Amino acid sequence: MAGESQKWILMATARAPTNIAVIKYWGKRDENLILPINDSISITLDPDHLSATTTVAVSPSFEKDRMWLNGKEIPLSGGRYQNCLRELRSRAGDFEDENRGIQIKKEGWNKLHFHIASYNNFPTAAGLASSAAGFACLVFSLAKLMNVKEELGQLSAIARQGSGSACRSLYGGFVKWTMGNEMSGRDSKAVQLANETHWEDLIIIVAVVSSRQKETSSTSGMRESVETSSLIQHRAKVVVPSRILQMEEAIRNRNFSSFARLTCADSNQFHAVCLDTSPPIFYMNDTSHRHDFCHRYLFIWRFKGKTQVAYTFDAGPNAVLIAPNRKVASSLLQRLLFYFPPGPDNELNSYILGDKTILQEAGIESLNHIEALKPPPEAKDKVPSQRFAGDVSYFICTRSGKGPEVLMEEEHALISSQTGLPK
Repeated sequence: MAGESQKWILMATARAPTNIAVIKYWGKRDENLILPINDSISITLDPDHLSATTTVAVSPSFEKDRMWLNGKEIPLSGGRYQNCLRELRSRAGDFEDENRGIQIKKEGWNKLHFHIASYNNFPTAAGLASSAAGFACLVFSLAKLMNVKEELGQLSAIARQGSGSACRSLYGGFVKWTMGNEMSGRDSKAVQLANETHWEDLIIIVAVVSSRQKETSSTSGMRESVETSSLIQHRAKVVVPSRILQMEEAIRNRNFSSFARLTCADSNQFHAVCLDTSPPIFYMNDTSHRHDFCHRYLFIWRFKGKTQVAYTFDAGPNAVLIAPNRKVASSLLQRLLFYFPPGPDNELNSYILGDKTILQEAGIESLNHIEALKPPPEAKDKVPSQRFAGDVSYFICTRSGKGPEVLMEEEHALISSQTGLPK
């Protein structure tokens, strides 16, 4: 390996999105390889609003693999990180930079150590699939650095070994994670059903009810469900296969009524499985159920004979609401802000994140406009007009987005090219 005496540092920076499952992944048939008991389908979210940015660096001067997440160093000794690193090292290609006198043979990557810095622009471990974005970004950026020539599908199978849902974040738009049949897990990977431009009208509003770490992690929750729930086996073998086919058709035809029905039903059943687990798992909290309360009694499900909004909850209390177009999304945001106005310490700019143009379309330009909102007309004589100020931390308005991308500009790097440490 030439150039080792210069103590060079090579780096790559990438950004990868998170995703929200509309047909849920819950339960593994192989814990180590993270092989699921059913297929799943997700929407990749706009990385401008929900994503992980990761810089990976390699140098002969690094004494061991190290990683920093959101500025805090974390151990890399865990099996999931090591599985990803092992798979990528085995697939690495030759690298040469004649100008800097650097040459790394394929087998040379096994002798080098990495420094990794990653940052999420949304809460970690709060039920917003932060690990999906994080491991997708880790695998994608390392593959670029190490000159790995595998196609995205095979990279998704590597990311899956870090976090199951990470495989779906290797693509933009609408993505299916095929459970596969091989014991090795090679055929358990993601495939893109449609890109991010296929159904551009959809608007997604995430109500971040809590950014605190979950009491029951997805990993332990899945294990307990597989071991104790009878409903999960019926779901995996009977219900999900049919729903997958129906959801693929709904996405292909942009049929929002069918899409919403399936999304809501699968979210409900996922949480039913959690309740069927022993001991029961409660990912939703009182505020989550208030969003369900709005769904049940207001316009969110049906209004003037048409399905208006789909909802889904992952393994956390945060509500994800999907509207068929911007007009419905602006009406939905008005209703959400009526029932869940910001607390006394919030500013409008920090309470609504992401695509803030929907605020303008909803006619809301200040906190005073929120205070002046009237009860939704369809709520009259049906439900009390109680407001729950402060119950929601903030809202994120977003849409379907693209998959991972390399960030070439030095300003995006999270690691110093001089020290090899986080900036």
